[in-house]
Amino acid sequence: MTPMTPMALTVGLRVRLTTDLRLGGVTRDDGSPAGFLAVAAGTEGTVERVRTYEKRWSADAREYERLKTLLDDYGPQMPPESLARLEEQVTSLEAAWTAFQQERNRVTARVRLDNGLVLDETPEDAFVRA
Repeated sequence: MTPMTPMALTVGLRVRLTTDLRLGGVTRDDGSPAGFLAVAAGTEGTVERVRTYEKRWSADAREYERLKTLLDDYGPQMPPESLARLEEQVTSLEAAWTAFQQERNRVTARVRLDNGLVLDETPEDAFVRA
């Protein structure tokens, strides 16, 4: 199975894993690995909780927005040297702004699988509608 376009997860929605999951980190008292758990793609379950994390503003994206607003509002009134310097600063920050605009909010879900396992804080793109 291949991941599909992310869907809107809602509580109570039946979903299916899009890929095999390998969960590790279990250790013995002496620190040696004790094993791992594998959950197969296609395993179905029910969404119990959905959490959306807003994308984070980088310092450069915030500065771009501030300077661009300044340029748009006061640019025509500025002395030519100041205007040129401001335009140069805005241009240098455009890549950070574009990256911020293209970034999506991170959405995770708590899903109770039919086999009794619970996956928590799992990215939304790990599931498709069942």
